[in-house]
Amino acid sequence: MKIMIASDIHGSAYYCRKLLEQYRVEKPDKLLLLGDILYHGPRNDLPKEYDPKAVIAMLNEMKEEILCVRGNCDTEVDQMVLEFPILAEYCILYEKGRMIFATHGHHFNMENPPMMKEGDILLHGHTHVPMSKMFDGRIYINPGSVAIPKEESDHSYMMLENGKFTWKTLEGKSYKVLACDSVEGEDN
Repeated sequence: MKIMIASDIHGSAYYCRKLLEQYRVEKPDKLLLLGDILYHGPRNDLPKEYDPKAVIAMLNEMKEEILCVRGNCDTEVDQMVLEFPILAEYCILYEKGRMIFATHGHHFNMENPPMMKEGDILLHGHTHVPMSKMFDGRIYINPGSVAIPKEESDHSYMMLENGKFTWKTLEGKSYKVLACDSVEGEDN
């Protein structure tokens, strides 16, 4: 299965549109959103073209193609306008014999990991910083942020295909690859 993974759209119609343009280019089976879809949050500046209603319309058009977990900025009110489930705290996937625990990152993270065995993958957004890192025999992976990247990172998303995570800019340029069966998980 080919999955596009993105996090932290934060109501930006501009960056949501760019993400969905890449979705049409990549042609994945599913889009996995790691939360913070509509609201920009009180600690963030307004992202470019902040227009949650436009984001709602774009995402609802493709509701059958979306998997989603709840971010710290996502609420029951957001669920009332989005036509796909957004309130799950996590989603579990399997790839190349490894469990991938996908969550937003505000509850489950490296400091408070879920129950995982050695070699499993903790996938979350929330920090807005793309990363891969080994911790306690597990791998932590973050796709970065679609709309509000931090620490001088690019507006980004990630692809999961054939056991490999590939980080990409919103222009579709690959800048990092990590194989699920890799023993290394450190940033480079």
